Amino acid sequence: MSLIEAIDIKRKMYFEYENAPYNCLEVEISRPTARGGQTLVRLKMRNLLTRAVFDKTFKAGDKFGDPDLVKVPATFLYSDSDGYHFMDQSSYETLTLNAEQTGEDRFLLVDNLEIQVHKYNGHPISLQFPALVEMTIASTEPAVRGDTSSGSVTKAARTNTGLDVKVPLFIKEGERIKVHTETREFAGRA
Repeated sequence: MSLIEAIDIKRKMYFEYENAPYNCLEVEISRPTARGGQTLVRLKMRNLLTRAVFDKTFKAGDKFGDPDLVKVPATFLYSDSDGYHFMDQSSYETLTLNAEQTGEDRFLLVDNLEIQVHKYNGHPISLQFPALVEMTIASTEPAVRGDTSSGSVTKAARTNTGLDVKVPLFIKEGERIKVHTETREFAGRA
């Protein structure tokens, strides 16, 4: 099994720590000015099983395993009381993630959306989205003249998936828009 040193971990990398897979969100390396001091690596990391995010500091030479993590292309099919169902594009089997595993990402799931499902030790644990997702505006207030005086040229809207997003005043109900999956912000008309 190959080991990864803490100093070599980069943003968006995956590693195993205490028998769980993690995703690195941010890295901060502090090199000591005094001789003999240790280089420390502060990682902001997400546990892919519990979705918990926390900061932890490691010594530069601390070693981590390579997680048994596989990304499989999948398509979102539907959701029901059992969870969110996806079709594995290579094996055509149905993969199911529960509401806890999908978390807030469930608001990005639109019919037939192609995503990557992370499998850890053969079990689906999390989703990786494309940069942009197309959605339909289900409800939004009509633009009111004079709204721009406050400097805000956006209004609240809700998509057909239940995602709340700020959109420009010219966007109307029923329109298709693109949303950034990382920031959940309006990215333009679809």
